[in-house]
Amino acid sequence: MTAIALTIAGSDSGGGAGIQADLKTFSALGVFGTSVITAITAQNTQGVRGVEDISPGMIAAQIDALYDDMEIGAAKIGMVSRIDTITAIADGLRRYHVRPVIDPVMIATSGDRLLQPDAIDALRTKLLPQAVIITPNLPEAALLSGMPLAEDETQMIAQAEILLRTGTDAVLIKGGHGTGPESTDLLLDGNSLVRLSRPRIDTPNTHGTGCTLSAAITAGLARGLPLAEAVAQAREYLHRALQAAAALAIGKGSGPVHHFHGWWR
Repeated sequence: MTAIALTIAGSDSGGGAGIQADLKTFSALGVFGTSVITAITAQNTQGVRGVEDISPGMIAAQIDALYDDMEIGAAKIGMVSRIDTITAIADGLRRYHVRPVIDPVMIATSGDRLLQPDAIDALRTKLLPQAVIITPNLPEAALLSGMPLAEDETQMIAQAEILLRTGTDAVLIKGGHGTGPESTDLLLDGNSLVRLSRPRIDTPNTHGTGCTLSAAITAGLARGLPLAEAVAQAREYLHRALQAAAALAIGKGSGPVHHFHGWWR
């Protein structure tokens, strides 16, 4: 059977993040990609110029069209900018008994806000309880947990434990926004803690890293990997994509990671 993954996210006209990054990641990892578009953004490597939301009815129709026809092995959720969007997705997931990977996209790499402030509580209460794993970076984990930005691993663990109480099966707090020679992510599932470290890569081309990692985890789950193995393989894929990002010369700002580093020469 062909492995199929679904991304529910916003479109990035610059091609480095969002739906575009997710579909590239799925393809790079040998998984057929499908999509539910939640919003259209006008953006490039320098920033977001505009956001136009897709109607809740059309979001629901996209979800129904896919699940009525295909055997989708795993799904992820990215950019969901407003309460109506979150409600439509949460209702759709319940209809088909889906526990997705959730990348709580709140702020773009450029610093532009992608989640409306009044939607944070809806994300926390309506979507996180349905997740198989959530993958916040340090600023996102702080906002969702209601705590200051974590400055060490003890604080990261404390925030992850708060987020586990929302009902999600697991939390992967990413340390990419931290400092030091290593970037350390922490994976907690309520029973165990796994510390995942790799040397930090000094590159300006980091656009779409969060989307890419969560999509890679989703691809692993769609192929039937256990969650911890899917996370480990996804981190390795992103690490190599960041290493190869310097080979791309795209835009005047923060460029994308190299999703097809294993194929382009």
